[in-house]
Amino acid sequence: MAVSTSAVPRRPAALAARARELRPAERLCHATGLLLVLSGLTHLAVFAVDGGPWDGPVSWRKPFTFGLSFGLTLIALTWVTSYLRVGERLRTALLVVFAGDSVVEVGGITLQAWRGVPSHLNTETPFDTAVSATLAVGGVLLVGLLTGFAVLSFRRRPAGPAGMARAVRSGFAILLVALASGAAMIARGVALSQAGHQQAAYASTAPFKPLHGVSLHAVLVLPALAWLLSRTSWSEQRRLRIVTAGVVAYALAVVGAGIWAVVAY
Repeated sequence: MAVSTSAVPRRPAALAARARELRPAERLCHATGLLLVLSGLTHLAVFAVDGGPWDGPVSWRKPFTFGLSFGLTLIALTWVTSYLRVGERLRTALLVVFAGDSVVEVGGITLQAWRGVPSHLNTETPFDTAVSATLAVGGVLLVGLLTGFAVLSFRRRPAGPAGMARAVRSGFAILLVALASGAAMIARGVALSQAGHQQAAYASTAPFKPLHGVSLHAVLVLPALAWLLSRTSWSEQRRLRIVTAGVVAYALAVVGAGIWAVVAY
């Protein structure tokens, strides 16, 4: 007897395509991240035309690097958190808050760069103090949001192809190193600033910047590696070994940046 094909459970191609569509909050975060990246690249062009110092508390480097880093991190988190086994409402709320906070952080840094004054640890005027305090509060909020995502990644095994769970969890674990190094920079700078050593406060963050920068983007690089490997015909065991090797290599890079920070401190 022939079996009706309508009785066979399957997902039509159109339904599968709709399932892969980005949700409104994800589209918002991707668009915001792209704008932040474009803002950073624009300020790299401004630096090329206007010149000025690359290092130091007042330079076009800050709106460039912060715009690029925040934009890439927002886009990466929007994608990576789709593998977390967490309620969609909670994930959406955390992502939207992170996007808004990213705009505030990059906006404050960019504003101060155009004003020609330091953005962080700057208490020269009431307005500068307000901007600096806003950036500090925003930084604390970022730490809380990213730590929350890291905790969620370890509460339940992330979904995805072979190696993705390991990549996501390792990326978030290394991201915590970035948060710790950022907190160390702020704490050291605030202590020196309150002691009256303003220029030393600005200079004190330099040793931690490589460590902060390298560890910040593991949450993008490692899951991207797992995703790229999923596009190959290699076995799951082989892909998992490559992801593991990538995690070890990235961890060694973070350790190296940490050693440099200690030596240069």
